[in-house]
Amino acid sequence: MENILDKYKTVSINEVTTWFKAGNIKDFPSNRGGCIKYKDKQIAVFNFERRNEWYACQNACPHKMEMVLSRGMTGSADGVPKIACPMHKKTFSLVDGSNLNGDDFSIATYPVKVVDNEVFVGFLE
Repeated sequence: MENILDKYKTVSINEVTTWFKAGNIKDFPSNRGGCIKYKDKQIAVFNFERRNEWYACQNACPHKMEMVLSRGMTGSADGVPKIACPMHKKTFSLVDGSNLNGDDFSIATYPVKVVDNEVFVGFLE
């Protein structure tokens, strides 16, 4: 059986070949996450309104393998925007996916752009 996490790989903005329309700005709660489905992936999209920034990452918790990150708490650690998993409270950078608790687990992140109030997430395919 394939590991759930194998399908999630960080994409940098200069690697994007497909911009997927995730929805309109109003579809995503302020300073919290929402979940979208792209092919066989669940992606958490965050409207970090207090920073005037958008982020996207895998929705799968790398520790418990549950689709919960979109329900986590957003915040900042030393100026780095982060998401805290609601299951085990581990925190991950929304910029590069690194684990801010120093553990081995990390998450995949994806670029987000907003054009005319529409939210797009970047993918490789």
